[in-house]
Amino acid sequence: MRIVCFVLLLGSVRLCAQGPDAIFNAGAVESLENMLASDAMRGRATFTPDIERAADSIEVQFRAAGLRTWNGSASYRQPFTMIRAKMDSLHGDLDGTPLNTDNTVVISSVARIQMDENSDFKIAVINAGEDLRSTVQKFVTVQGNHLVFVDTSYSKNFPRLNRLAGQQFGSAYTNVFVLGDYHIGSHFSFHLKAYQEIAKSDLANVVGILPGEGEKQGEFVIFSGHYDHLGVRKPDARGDSIYNGANDDASGTTAVILLARYYSQLHKNRRTLVFAAFTAEEIGEFGSQYFSSQYDPDKVVAMFNIEMIGSPSKWGENSAFITGYERSDMGKIMENNLTGSGFTFYPDPYPTQNLFYRSDNASLARKGVPAHTISTTQIDIDKTYHTPEDEVSTLDLKNMAAIIHAIALSSRTIVEGKDTPSRVDTSQVH
Repeated sequence: MRIVCFVLLLGSVRLCAQGPDAIFNAGAVESLENMLASDAMRGRATFTPDIERAADSIEVQFRAAGLRTWNGSASYRQPFTMIRAKMDSLHGDLDGTPLNTDNTVVISSVARIQMDENSDFKIAVINAGEDLRSTVQKFVTVQGNHLVFVDTSYSKNFPRLNRLAGQQFGSAYTNVFVLGDYHIGSHFSFHLKAYQEIAKSDLANVVGILPGEGEKQGEFVIFSGHYDHLGVRKPDARGDSIYNGANDDASGTTAVILLARYYSQLHKNRRTLVFAAFTAEEIGEFGSQYFSSQYDPDKVVAMFNIEMIGSPSKWGENSAFITGYERSDMGKIMENNLTGSGFTFYPDPYPTQNLFYRSDNASLARKGVPAHTISTTQIDIDKTYHTPEDEVSTLDLKNMAAIIHAIALSSRTIVEGKDTPSRVDTSQVH
C-alpha cells in the first residue's frame, strides 16, 4: 500500500506524516540552512529587502507544517514599527558639568528634546557590576522619563548605547543616560537640549500557532530563534563581504521550523505551541521584545529559545547547554525526559558572558517566565562568530539534527501539560 501526499494549491503544501528520523536529519537541516544562509539571502540584515525574503521563506515553511497564523490574521507576520533616530545636536549642563555626545546618550522617539531640573523625570543609577545593556533596556521599556547616572567603570562601553538610541520602539518617554559619578542633592541644576532626525521603519516577526486542547489550551509553550543577521559589510581577507549567519542564527530558525513539523504531526500538545522567528535581534532584541509584550507572562509556561547550535559544544557531540539553568527547574525536566537517550544538557559554562540576558529569551525571563536559551557555541573561542565565515559549510549538520531531536524529546512533557517548570525569580533579574 502506498501513502500519497496531496499537494494543495494556493501555495500551501502539507507534509506527509513522518517519523522523527525523517524530520530530524542532516539533509533536512542542510536544506533549511541553505534556504536561509546562502549568499543569495545576503545575510538577512534588518531593514533590508533580504530579511523580507527570508520572512517569506519562513512563512512558506510554517504553512507547509500546517500552523495557524498569528492572531488569526491573513499572514504569519507579526508586524511592528521601529523608530530610527539620528542625533543632530546635543548640549546642556548638569550642575555646571557640560553635557555633550561624549558623556550623554538620549533614548527618545521625540525629535526635539528639552529638559531641565523642573521636568517630570525620575533619577536612577547604573552601578558598577550590573549588565549595562540589560539595565538600559529595562529603563527604556518601563513608563516614565528618567535621568540615569552611569558609573564611570562603563566608560569603554558607554558609546555603544548610541546603538540602542538609534534603533528603538516608539515611546512618549525620554531616557537620558549620563556617564559620571554624580551625587545629586535635593537641589541641582540641569538643562538639556537635543535635536534628532526621526524615521519610522516597519519590521515583522514570523509567528505560527499550533492550538492546544482542553483545559490547558490557554497556556503557551514557545519555541523561538532569530532569523536576522548582519547583512553585507566590509570584505574580510578572503574578499567575502556577506555575513551569512548560518550558525547565528539560521541554526535556531531551522530548529524552530523542524520542531513545528514534528509537533504538528505528533498531535499531542495540550498546551498551545507558538513557533516564533524573531527579527532585529542583532540590533537590540527588538523583535522578541515586541513579541513578549503581546503575551500575558503568567500564561506562558515555558520558552525554548534556540541560538547557535551549529557546532559541537565543549563536551562534544550529543550535548548542549541551557542558559540560566539554575533559575528554574526547566533544565532538570528536560534532562529527565532525555534519560537513556545518550544526549546531555548542561548548565551554561560561560556565566561571565551573561548569556541568559543576551538573547531573545530575556524579555520574558525578566517577567518570571522560565525562558531559556539552548546553545552549543563555544563563545570564548568561536572564530566564525559575526564574521563572513559563518557559512553552512562550517556547520556540523548531523549534530544539529541530534540537538533539535533532543529538544523535541526533552520538551514533550511540558508540551503535553504533564510538567510545569518553576518560575524565574524576578527579584534576581538584572
